[in-house]
Amino acid sequence: MIGLVDCNNFYVSCERVFQPRLEGVPVGVMSNNDGCVIARSNELKALGVEMGTPAFELQQWVNQGRIHLLSSNYELYGDMSARVREVLEEFSAGVEPYSIDEMFVLFDGFDAATTRQLARTLYRNVRQFTGIPVCVGVAPTRTLAKLANRAAKKLPEYGGTCVIPADGAETRRLLERTALGDVWGVGRRLVERLALQGIETAWDLRQADPKAIRRRFSVTLERTVRELQGMPCIELNDADRPRDRIMTSRSFGRHTGDLGELQEAIRQHAQRGAEKLRRQDSLARAILVFLKTNCHRSDLPQYSPSVVVELPEPTDDSRPILAAAHQGLEAIYRRGYQFMKGGVMLFDLVDANRQQLSLLDTPERAAQRDRDHQLMAALDELNQKMGHGTVRLGMPSQNAAWHLRCAHRTPRWTTNWLELPKGAT
Repeated sequence: MIGLVDCNNFYVSCERVFQPRLEGVPVGVMSNNDGCVIARSNELKALGVEMGTPAFELQQWVNQGRIHLLSSNYELYGDMSARVREVLEEFSAGVEPYSIDEMFVLFDGFDAATTRQLARTLYRNVRQFTGIPVCVGVAPTRTLAKLANRAAKKLPEYGGTCVIPADGAETRRLLERTALGDVWGVGRRLVERLALQGIETAWDLRQADPKAIRRRFSVTLERTVRELQGMPCIELNDADRPRDRIMTSRSFGRHTGDLGELQEAIRQHAQRGAEKLRRQDSLARAILVFLKTNCHRSDLPQYSPSVVVELPEPTDDSRPILAAAHQGLEAIYRRGYQFMKGGVMLFDLVDANRQQLSLLDTPERAAQRDRDHQLMAALDELNQKMGHGTVRLGMPSQNAAWHLRCAHRTPRWTTNWLELPKGAT
């Protein structure tokens, strides 16, 4: 059996853990630069506010005190997600993160009664230990677990947990009342094509012939059919599997054409990319640097360049990576343009433990590599213990244009010493 633990209204729930005054009131979390709503409390949904609504359209309600809009606080959300995972790992060695607010949990070797009891225990303990409300769905496959979780969230009779077998009246009833578009991996266009075949519900899809589905559609949809029939066919990509390329970029808080500010932004992105590179034990052989103007501003001249800079040798050292990023920026920068975004991509990655060395390598060069590795390890350890950005190459200017707009960001309660919760004195 496989369980899916889904955090309810995750971003809003994280904010409410440290601000109980937000309980029961309409709350929304905005995207980068406070652009649009990307997370909504149930109360905000009840007011008819859709996902992606521009924040400026809701400003009147904010001014009237009817709703609360908060800037994204991703550092807090990431830490709270890690805390939820830690609670789950106390009950199962097989925890597979699917997204920041969803995690699969393996329930191997338990009978039905024990599985239901364990699901209820997870439901209670995550809320008790982290303050985050969750729903738990358990089934023989990941696709069915997704549907069980949806039932646990949407149908009051389940009380937040739903455990279903591969077959049985309860499973059939749930699949019959589930629209095809609510099945994991079935998009809008597939819904339209399947409707032409008379397949309109999850139960209809389960009853379809998998081989015929494969011939008419795809092997991916065939796996979905077999999963609905109770046969595990979908394996998640290993979250710890090294990525083939590492991209770090972000839209600026304000447009800027200042070379100094652009250098700061690219430097921050390059350092962040190098940290991710070391975390997955990879080395980069090349770096791409890019800038973008705002294509929606027809009144501004357009220029969105990029350049690839080859590194002298495969490396995860922040210093040569920053030097290459600086070289790339110098090559593509032009005066007279207002840029809205910039970034860095590290690619052509190799395994750090399988690096092919030169036949001309010397003991002195090997010793220097060891010292460089120790320096970067010490830098990462300090940042991990003392907070991200404690030690970095170059200090960013305050209030530079590339900084994100986050006028309504709450404190990073759990990860920043200067923003820890303070009690009354």
